[in-house]
Amino acid sequence: MHEQTIDLAVGVLVFLLGLVGLVMASGALDDAIYIFGLSLAGFAVVFNLGIVKRHFDRQEAAARGANDV
Repeated sequence: MHEQTIDLAVGVLVFLLGLVGLVMASGALDDAIYIFGLSLAGFAVVFNLGIVKRHFDRQEAAARGANDV
């Protein structure tokens, strides 16, 4: 249960960083900040999808372990 709480907190923080990236990209006056903002938002999406995948992998492993007994 403790790992799920940490994953949730980290996921929320990375989501907020992704939003900051989108705000940066929307107000960018040069290409470098625009690309950095979009990259930051893309990273946030991929990172949070990884957290979701890890959650379901743990859930599946726990169910498989219960069925083996």
